[in-house]
Amino acid sequence: MIIALTGVTGNMGREVLKEVYKIEEIEKIKVLVLPEDEKRLKKIRKNYDDKLEVIYGTIANKNICKMLVEGTSYVVNMAAVIPPHSDKEPEKAVECNEVGATMLTEAIEEIKENQPKFIHISTVALYGNRNSLHPWARVGDPLLVSPFDIYSATKLRGEFRVLESEIANFVVLRQTAMLHNNMLFDNMSDGLMFHTCFNAPLEWVTAGDSGILIANILKRDIKGEIDDFWRKCYNIGGGKINCVTGYDTLNDGFKLIGGSTKDFFDPNYNSLRNFHGVWFYDGDVLEDLFHYQRQSTQDFWEQLGETHPYFKLAKIVEKSVIKKLAIERLLKDKNAPTYWVKNNDEARVIAYFGGMENYEKIPKNWEEFPLLIENKDENGEKIDFLALKNKENAKLLNHGYNEDGEITIETLREVARAHGGLLLSKEFSNMYEKLQWANSDGETFTARPYTILKAGHWFNRTYKENVWDFDRLSKIDNIYKQLWLDSHGEDENYLYIYDENFNAKVEKQ
Repeated sequence: MIIALTGVTGNMGREVLKEVYKIEEIEKIKVLVLPEDEKRLKKIRKNYDDKLEVIYGTIANKNICKMLVEGTSYVVNMAAVIPPHSDKEPEKAVECNEVGATMLTEAIEEIKENQPKFIHISTVALYGNRNSLHPWARVGDPLLVSPFDIYSATKLRGEFRVLESEIANFVVLRQTAMLHNNMLFDNMSDGLMFHTCFNAPLEWVTAGDSGILIANILKRDIKGEIDDFWRKCYNIGGGKINCVTGYDTLNDGFKLIGGSTKDFFDPNYNSLRNFHGVWFYDGDVLEDLFHYQRQSTQDFWEQLGETHPYFKLAKIVEKSVIKKLAIERLLKDKNAPTYWVKNNDEARVIAYFGGMENYEKIPKNWEEFPLLIENKDENGEKIDFLALKNKENAKLLNHGYNEDGEITIETLREVARAHGGLLLSKEFSNMYEKLQWANSDGETFTARPYTILKAGHWFNRTYKENVWDFDRLSKIDNIYKQLWLDSHGEDENYLYIYDENFNAKVEKQ
């Protein structure tokens, strides 16, 4: 048996390669690697050379993709340009996350006999910004990707292409936030960590556990045990024990050097909105099937401290010195919110704070800043954080139809009307036939009922260009409204735009 992997030099990819290598039935592992990543591959390939076949090239090249998937039984796509690289080089995000996903999908579609099964790794980022009003998400929730997050927009378009593909057996797995050994180093070279809202709900899974998940999927499918698993979308989570907040995550990392978030950050360093992170209400679906969740966030941080003992040396350094040398220098980075404020980047200040006035209202000290873990919601009102984290209390979004009832053509019409649109097709026989729809602007599009009802997609401008029009759409679309207005005012009427050179702009509508 032959399998193909993309993204093996990435954090998840390395772990998947390690785990699938152990599967006896797999005789060859074909991997697609960018030529510039050859040195990174050399560090890991020596352990797998007896099974490895390396193809150098870009996933955006269809001929390269054909070489990769030829003769395979499974294809696992983990290739992605993620933040902060996607922020710095948005063209590469488009090339990999969108064009690459399309080329790989097309290459598999063209195999008519013995077509491989396709596992496509998507992302939690599609669920957009969440706060205490709706911290729990599930597959089927509306996908309101955050303005100027080119990573999310390109992954959205790539995922839609997979869901609408003619591949007989595919699955989309939306990966939650991932803990990996390079995490601290990756986040100390850029302003990205300041995008994390302190009160954002974050569910973590380790790269190692994600590797076990992919291997367990292959093992069970090889045995013919999971025929009903395919042609669906799932959330990869880390479990209840790994549901925290942005503040907690920073805090856990700083504990390694003997400090806390409050020691090294000021309250106005970080964004107030426009992030992505959720707790997965349905995260146990994959766990029940494949039993992959092994590590807690506490396990991870303890292991990281043991692996990198020099972090302990920082405990003897004055916290003010670390703050100045390690943290404050990043505030000047072009990807830091404080840089946007200082340089009057109106578009991003509005997107991430709601405007300069809101930014200036952020308390200057931690005693006045409301934190969920201290039982205060974003407005400073009292809240029971432990109750909020209890899944039994979850306030779930309405998907526009009765999810316990039979799905009929009237169900599809109901969902379309909830979006402010229409179902144009007159007949409906199954969840995977392609139907015609019209959105609230009268634009027609083709999509499967599964893609709309069960995976949460609905065509808008972000599906064809780098434009985020959710202020306007939330006033028309009742499904969008219930989420977008959690962190945006009803009086906001902005259109967020990337021009052809990826310059961020905002227009008042």
